[in-house]
Formats: sequence, structure tokens, C-alpha cells
Amino acid sequence: MKQSVACALAISVLVIGTATASAQLTEGKPSLAPTPPMGWSSWNALGCAVDENAVRGNADAMVASGMAALGYTYVDIDDCWMAPQRDADGRLQADPTRFPSGIKALADYVHAKGLKLGIYSSAGTATCENLPGSLDHEKTDAKTFASWGVDLLKYDDCYSQGRPAVERFTTMGRALEASGRDIVYSVCAWSEVQPWRWAADTGAHYWRTFSDITDSWDAVVAIADQQAGLGRYSRPNGWNDPDVLEVGNGGMTLDEYRAHISLWALLNAPLMAGNDLRWMDATTHGLLTNPEMIAVDQDWGGIQGHKVAEEGDLQVWAKPMASGAAAVVLLNRGTAAGQAYTTAADLGLPRASEYEVRDLWAHSSTTMQATVDAWVPPHAAKMFIVAPH
Repeated sequence: MKQSVACALAISVLVIGTATASAQLTEGKPSLAPTPPMGWSSWNALGCAVDENAVRGNADAMVASGMAALGYTYVDIDDCWMAPQRDADGRLQADPTRFPSGIKALADYVHAKGLKLGIYSSAGTATCENLPGSLDHEKTDAKTFASWGVDLLKYDDCYSQGRPAVERFTTMGRALEASGRDIVYSVCAWSEVQPWRWAADTGAHYWRTFSDITDSWDAVVAIADQQAGLGRYSRPNGWNDPDVLEVGNGGMTLDEYRAHISLWALLNAPLMAGNDLRWMDATTHGLLTNPEMIAVDQDWGGIQGHKVAEEGDLQVWAKPMASGAAAVVLLNRGTAAGQAYTTAADLGLPRASEYEVRDLWAHSSTTMQATVDAWVPPHAAKMFIVAPH
């Protein structure tokens, strides 16, 4: 397969550059996301049908399923939680029908389970579902969120009135910093305004790198293509976000979902489950709770995963691990099975007489001398850790 030019040298240069940028951009920012945040988000499965019973039920399921023990922490309420109008004092308020107990009570419930609550607003006059937005209400809304015990804000980009994105998102970032509570800041400005270039300076802990995901293979590969060249913007407390996982929502095959979550893990993406955890089957549970896959996502070896080689529909994606090993995804984007391979040299690994190759989905290990290869079904991926003995 075609190799990227001077792959090992490029990895070394990017590691040094990323470490320098990390020290500059995270200085003074609360260290609330030293690893990519993990949790559940309501939008993909529930949309505007979200209510407090669904949020409580998914929090219960996150604990009962063992997801919380593996690091899934945030229970995020997306759009449609708020009432159509602000209260008499100009504060956002919960929809009285779907959230009659209010957000503070919901935060208390989630916190009692050892979890954290996320909430949603928009850097515009309205949210994407035409409910009250936070533009020109940033200080009031940040203080309201803090008083409720909110731990994360996803801040969207609808109804902006044509005002500059950097200005609008920075205003909310500063308001969160002054709110008196540590709140993870998720910037959902879309790829057209390239938030990876500026969001870290707004105080954001992660930012979107594509428009909204859909539950389809075409969306997964389109998002993967968009990640090219973005690795240098990813670092502890500042992660690239290719959007919420679609695993378990029914639009893809098992192989496609496994490839989807494997790529997200290699990209150090926030792992936010987007299915309804209350009705999760054993297959979906197995995909979301693979501890070896999660360990790749949570490991920072100095650079986000990236594509290192391709030939036709077959691609090799890799990232260095802190241990000195390399994580590898062999991806088949096409409709016919194929033999994908890479070498230790292409992965930037030191010379060794042999290498241990750990299959993270089969949970089995083999050894190799120089080449990692696998027969990959169509619309599928194999995921490995390769380490010199």
C-alpha cells in the first residue's frame, strides 16, 4: 500500500509541535478534559422527544450496564429541554411539561449516581429547534447553568444574526469561566467556520470538526475524510469532535458500527453514546464497553490518530500510544473484501526482532516480524495494538 512520505519523521515533528501548542493553549484553562470526555447524549436517539424520565432512565442504564465504571460520565441533554420563553427575570427555564421537576433536580439525581449533567444552548437568538438561545444572555445563562449544577455545556451555532463566530463563542466561554462552577465547554460551531483553529482560545474543551452525523456508512467515511490535517489541533483539554456516536441506532451493520467506533477511538474523539441506553441490546453494549478500544481513545501519545496509507478502498489509520506502541485501524471503505497491511516502520515503531499484535475486538494476540495484515470485510475495520517485544 502507498506510504505517507517520511511517516515516522512526521510523527516525531507533530508530537513536538502538539506538545508546545498544548502548553500554550491550555494555560489558565481549567483541566476538566485531560482525556476525551465520555458519556451519553440525547439527540441522536430522542431528538425533541427528550424528557426528564428519559434522562433519568439513561443515567440509570449507564450505571447498571457498567458503562459508568468504564468512564462514561456525562449525561447530556441536547436541544428542546427549555421552555419557549424565558422567565420574568430573563432566565432560561425548563419545559414545564417534559421537565416538570426542573434541571436542578435532574442534576441532583445524576450527581447522586456519580455522573455529571450536560446541557445545551445556542450562540444565537434561538436554538436550532427555535427555542430561546443565549446570544446576548451569556452571563445570565452561564450563572443559571452553574446554579443548577450543570457540568457541561454544548453550545450550538444556529440563528447567529451574522455575527462573528469567534466573538459569540468567546463571550460564552468567558461567562462560563466567571460562573463560579467548573463547566466543560463543547463548541458546536460547524466545519464551515473551522472551529479547530480558534475554539481552544474561547476556553472550549472540545469542538466539532464536521456538520451533524447521520446513522449511515456514508456519513462515517465522510467525517473520517474531514479529519485529515486536524491532528495538530487536538490535545488534552482541547479535543477534535467528529460528533456523537450512532452505534446502536439501527442504520448500519455490526461491521460498520465497529469501524465507526474504532475510528472515533483512534481519533481521540469524545465518546458520547447516541443510542437510547434503556433499550440497548447485547451487541451494542459490547461495542460501547470494549475496554481495550476505550483505552485507545483515552490514551494520549502526543498525536491524534491519522491516515498513514491507502490503496483504493483500503486505508491504514494509526496513532502512537504513550507506552511506545502504536494503535492501528485497517479500514475497508469499499463493497468488496480486501487484504490490508502496514509495517512497523510505517507505524513509526523502533526496530525489533518481533512485535506483539493485539486484536482489540477479537481480544487475542499474535506476533509478527515486520508486517501487520488482515483480511477486512467490506465496510469494516480491524483494530490492533502493535508493540515491539
